[in-house]
Amino acid sequence: MTTDLIKTSLAKAIPYEEYFNRVEAGVEGDSMYNNENLDYYTKLNYQRMKRLNKTVTLNSQLLNAGEEISCDLTWLVITEGWCGDAAQILPVLNKVSEAIDKIDLKIVYRDQNLELMDEFLTNGGKSIPKVIIIDKNTMEVKGSWGPRPEPAQDMFLVYKNSETKIEYKDFQVEMQKWYAKDKSEHIQKELIPLFDLCQAVST
Repeated sequence: MTTDLIKTSLAKAIPYEEYFNRVEAGVEGDSMYNNENLDYYTKLNYQRMKRLNKTVTLNSQLLNAGEEISCDLTWLVITEGWCGDAAQILPVLNKVSEAIDKIDLKIVYRDQNLELMDEFLTNGGKSIPKVIIIDKNTMEVKGSWGPRPEPAQDMFLVYKNSETKIEYKDFQVEMQKWYAKDKSEHIQKELIPLFDLCQAVST
């Protein structure tokens, strides 16, 4: 992957507030996707994000680790408004960025940035959200995280590989129940190692 691709992607990236406002506009009638199914999930996700924007609390372990970051980082997130995992994860990422000066959160839409997405596939799939960790000064990619915390990913793999599949919408209900019960504990736990990537050798 070239530095030019990262620079081009960052030039198109938007802050969380703008992303949230766009999702809100979709709820108010300005469709994001002109697709009844995707717009329905986007409306659900707006309510989830709106609630989490107010209720997410960062734990002391994460905040203390954030004080030790040794370089300025950009967290570039690939996502879409219809993604249920993103609705649970992006408000947490935003709280981290607000609390830790050395982290700058930026967002791009997956379907408008497929070349970038293709560099960060999960098991060959374009799974989102995907967080790309970038050294703000050198534009080097130091690592990535996503599309969901490990226990949730395990749930997804069980669903995907099951011979007797339940309806996807029913699986999503169970996934959202897990997020609600977890209260971002695993998300925060898995974000902490990303603070220590300044010295990582880019590949």
